[in-house]
Amino acid sequence: MTEAGRVEEFQETVWRYYDAQGRHTLPWRLPEADGRFDPYRILVSEVMLQQTQVARVIPKYIDFLEQFPTVQALARSGLGEVLTAWQGLGYNRRAKFLWQAAQLVESAYNGEFPRDQKELTCLPGVGMNTAGAVVAYAFNRPAVFIETNIRTVFIHHFFNDRENVHDKEVAEQVATTLPRGDKAEVRLWYWALMDYGAYLKQTVGNKSRASKSYVRQSPFAGSRRAVRGAVIRSLSRAGQGLSTDELAKIITDPRLPDVLQDLQAEGLVRKRVKQYWLA
Repeated sequence: MTEAGRVEEFQETVWRYYDAQGRHTLPWRLPEADGRFDPYRILVSEVMLQQTQVARVIPKYIDFLEQFPTVQALARSGLGEVLTAWQGLGYNRRAKFLWQAAQLVESAYNGEFPRDQKELTCLPGVGMNTAGAVVAYAFNRPAVFIETNIRTVFIHHFFNDRENVHDKEVAEQVATTLPRGDKAEVRLWYWALMDYGAYLKQTVGNKSRASKSYVRQSPFAGSRRAVRGAVIRSLSRAGQGLSTDELAKIITDPRLPDVLQDLQAEGLVRKRVKQYWLA
């Protein structure tokens, strides 16, 4: 089979799955009333979906956008409000980066998101893959990006007998298979890849483990991340400042003092009159 024939067969496989089993009603896949896709809402979904399962993200995404419906609303809110709304998603630095990104879009771009993938990486916490997702989903432009489901699809179909597959090789195949032309449905293609990748993980396993960039996620329970999350959660629930002794009654982990120092240094909490507050 020629390379062109192989690509066409691959595309047909992906489209066939998406037509039959695609998750067409995910909230971030629904357009605005005027048919467009808001890059702010796309960015919120992409940041939330980093290392967090879809089922957990859906209700948090809906609630978050009710509280911060526009990039302007998020930019003008306090970080403490944002961290409180983020509770349940973990990796709280993502919330801070999203908040900072909204502020930069508001101050430097008059509230309008850049449409260029590389320029989008100027936003805090936005790498090339997140930027590519925003370009593809919000603007329907043929940006190349990779995440775990996409990586699974391409390793399964094009590198199935390989280990330590480099993302550069995967990206080349992604670029080769992208729909082209003025009416190309780039966003639909990436949605199809995402859903097909989720299906493959359930049926043939997580082929992205054959990637050179694969890193096994450490268990959350008992981790330093768990202590960090407990601090943010405790301050959010208290709605006021808590002293080290008060926090220690809630969080008995001996790493608490070091975690509090880290959270202060990262700007997620602040200390005032011997009490810790959400930033």
